[in-house]
Amino acid sequence: MKLNKTLLALAISTLLITACTDDAVDDSLTDGTQNATSGINDASTNGLNSGSGFNGYGSGLNGSDDYASTLGPEFNDPSNPLSKRTVYFMLDSSEIMPDFLPVIAAHAQYLVANPSQKITLEGNADERGSREYNIALGEQRAKSVASKMKVQGVSENQINVVSYGEEKPAAFGNDETAWEKNRRVEIVYQPK
Repeated sequence: MKLNKTLLALAISTLLITACTDDAVDDSLTDGTQNATSGINDASTNGLNSGSGFNGYGSGLNGSDDYASTLGPEFNDPSNPLSKRTVYFMLDSSEIMPDFLPVIAAHAQYLVANPSQKITLEGNADERGSREYNIALGEQRAKSVASKMKVQGVSENQINVVSYGEEKPAAFGNDETAWEKNRRVEIVYQPK
């Protein structure tokens, strides 16, 4: 019983700390010079940034069959940040990894230029943690991406935030390779 109370207190503390740190995240999206040396090990994002096995760090679940791929050739060009519609996160974190700030900036710029276009930010988590914790973490991740986009001028009515927690895994497995692919936010464009 005492262990359950301790775990509950730890989970609540983690959520509070995560929520507090989201407000303090640097709002500088246009600085493309940031890199993984800010405390994130390059090896931790290596499989996510490559094009092998997981369609790079852009297609994720969206693949080439989603609505965004019909918006223009830039959404299908692997060298264009708009073709990347997945943002990944470290374990138990809703802080956006620096490698993905240019992706968010590109989508924000597109949305500002196309004010009638709407998106859904789908927050996800890996299978570790309780269902409630993962839903909350997925929501915090989606809100982090939404916040970055709003700072760049995207209207609040263009963004819908939803959390699936661990319910929509991008990869199945009980190892770090699968878990890192599931800690993400999918940027899903909605038909007009």
